[in-house]
Amino acid sequence: MSQSFIEQVHYIRIPVKDLDLSAQWYRDVLGLHLLNLTKELAILKVNEGPFLLILVPTADETFAHFTIDNEQEFSIGFTSPELSKFHQHLIDNQVKVEDIKEDGGHAFFHFYDPNGNKLQVHW
Repeated sequence: MSQSFIEQVHYIRIPVKDLDLSAQWYRDVLGLHLLNLTKELAILKVNEGPFLLILVPTADETFAHFTIDNEQEFSIGFTSPELSKFHQHLIDNQVKVEDIKEDGGHAFFHFYDPNGNKLQVHW
């Protein structure tokens, strides 16, 4: 195996319909740090790590997730040590949230941002 020239994943771009509303939601509901907001994009940082989420406005009907056999599959997974509290926090903020599931000691759930992007959180 050859050595990789890639050091890390720096950012992922997420399509959104309303950039201002989406930036506010990711900041206020998910607690991400809003670093920059322009007409073209919003940059959000996940805690102190190097990873960024970039929100990009579009009028197209497109999402950051994909489908397998016509079932929506997430492409972005977060971690949270307080999974149940986070689940309830999202419910309290009227977020579309699926039930917490367990698979071999691995707990997770899926939720959707205001634009319909399917996301996952696990612990």
